[in-house]
Amino acid sequence: MNKKIVILNGSPRKNGNTSALTGEFKKGAESAGNQVTEFFLGSMKINGCLGCWHGGKKADCPCVQSDDMAQIYPAYREADIVVLASPLYYWFISGQLKTAFDRLFAIAECDPDYRNPKKQSILIMSAEGAGFEESEHWYDHLEKHIGWKSLGKILCGYVTQPGDIAGKPELQQAYNLGKSI
Repeated sequence: MNKKIVILNGSPRKNGNTSALTGEFKKGAESAGNQVTEFFLGSMKINGCLGCWHGGKKADCPCVQSDDMAQIYPAYREADIVVLASPLYYWFISGQLKTAFDRLFAIAECDPDYRNPKKQSILIMSAEGAGFEESEHWYDHLEKHIGWKSLGKILCGYVTQPGDIAGKPELQQAYNLGKSI
């Protein structure tokens, strides 16, 4: 069965190393007949969550704020798989990805028990070094808490400048993971 996949790309570089990984993943996933939508969060206007607990009122755009999350909500609702993609910033995901992910709580507010929709997920990250432990810890606990199921992680270290990832085995791993869906 073909899947609907949403990539939340938290890299500010559309042509950076994280985007190279998501590009290969997307190629693999599409070659297997899946539908992939990628959002480049760094070029979108997304405000931080207000913590107001007033979301969930409108199915099409559940948050009280009006910004570019309105583009993400419908795709996220329909998605079978959510890919969280980010460069490693101070041992964690980028602020762009964290801000967008926090705003997805408005979807959980649509449920009377504040349950998040069940999804499968993937973590894709690149880094100057290789200290992914804190991000993996967050991702693993996030999945457990909201009831998601991980399909895998692609973590590519020692890539700093755009293009440093060329020739790295993680590119093929990303493609293969996409193709396996």
